[in-house]
Amino acid sequence: MSAGMLWTVVLVGAAGCYLLKYAGLSVPAAWVQHPAVVRVVDFVPAALLAALVAVQAATSDGALVADGRLVGLAVAALALALRAPFIVVLLLAGAAGALVHVLTG
Repeated sequence: MSAGMLWTVVLVGAAGCYLLKYAGLSVPAAWVQHPAVVRVVDFVPAALLAALVAVQAATSDGALVADGRLVGLAVAALALALRAPFIVVLLLAGAAGALVHVLTG
């Protein structure tokens, strides 16, 4: 890719981001304060984080895999459900994932 093409892509991307931000600011306040919109917006960050964690835990090079990462994630979820302190959750998940890695090679 040439330098001119790269700068064109960067500038088009920047303009697109600016227009998207402007469009968001142009939405009437009544639409944004609608109860259904407020409920959905409250869950968007958690949904995005869950999607990122799922992709990182269950894929490798574009393929689905089942390895120690999934075990670590399951142990972390169980520890969180049992209200364990966060450092304990991290240690348990890391230890479980490492143990599976050692046992499976």
